[in-house]
Amino acid sequence: MPKLLLVATGGTIAGSAADTTDTSRYRAGALSTDSLLAALPEAASLGQITAEQPFALDSKDMTPIHWLALATLLRERLAAPEIDGIVVTHGTDTLEETGFFLHLTLPRTKPVVLTAAMRPATARSADGPMNLLQALACAGTRDAAAFGPLVVAGDRIWRARDCSKQHTHAPDALGGVDAGPIGVAIGTQVRLDHVGEGAATAFAGVLPNEVPRVDVLSAYAGAPADLIDASVANGAAGIVLALAGHGSVPADWLPAIGKAVTRGIPVVRASRVASGGVMPQANFDDAAHGTQACGRLTPWQARVALMLAISTGMARNALQETLLRA
Repeated sequence: MPKLLLVATGGTIAGSAADTTDTSRYRAGALSTDSLLAALPEAASLGQITAEQPFALDSKDMTPIHWLALATLLRERLAAPEIDGIVVTHGTDTLEETGFFLHLTLPRTKPVVLTAAMRPATARSADGPMNLLQALACAGTRDAAAFGPLVVAGDRIWRARDCSKQHTHAPDALGGVDAGPIGVAIGTQVRLDHVGEGAATAFAGVLPNEVPRVDVLSAYAGAPADLIDASVANGAAGIVLALAGHGSVPADWLPAIGKAVTRGIPVVRASRVASGGVMPQANFDDAAHGTQACGRLTPWQARVALMLAISTGMARNALQETLLRA
């Protein structure tokens, strides 16, 4: 049987409310790993399971400091011969950011599977127990390692880099925009419909001790350019612009962007539009203005990649290709 590690970070999947019909007013991360596993006697048939709980957070309170601690823990556990696969429980609100950070920083030697829930563990028809069972089953599937970190929820399996929260409260809130699931779970039977690429990302070889501040600034009708100036003045080491359309830059933002770039602060163009991404030189001369395009990344993913690029000393001329391949 596979030897599986459950790493709990809190979230709704470990949430508790006094009323079993209340799916909105509850305390996230209230239940321990022992409580979660005690409610799943079926998990014993999936592997030999041990557990750790580094945090017990509502994921809205997750920070890059937590990402670094979690990635460090997972890298150490993945190197241990007594562990075959890892499941990470997480809140849905910022799962897409943590998942992408782990996608960029973890080796692809063993399966790492994130799971979550939209209803607290105490609710009628709680979705967490089955999600956790299916995640454990996926973590015990050796072929899953080649995809990098995965997300399992609602009978579906996605690459963590492709999965985000698509609805504020529906049970099937997690999903992909430009990419669909790479497999399904039927009960605890896992089927992977694609072949994992295997290759790790540019950041998998080294994990920095800290990551710098990178701000995401949203463009909207009449948004002032001094948002960029304020970000620079307050210590941002990089800036991601969540722009309209295909990364369209407001004309009156150009001087502020130029000043930031001149000071050595990388500026990445992304889009506030959910699907499609931003390609280099599309609608804007990136080469002339010293900016980079995010490729298919969301603004939040581009922020994570830029934080790692800055902290690892990546050369500016390598950043564009890294964003496109992340």
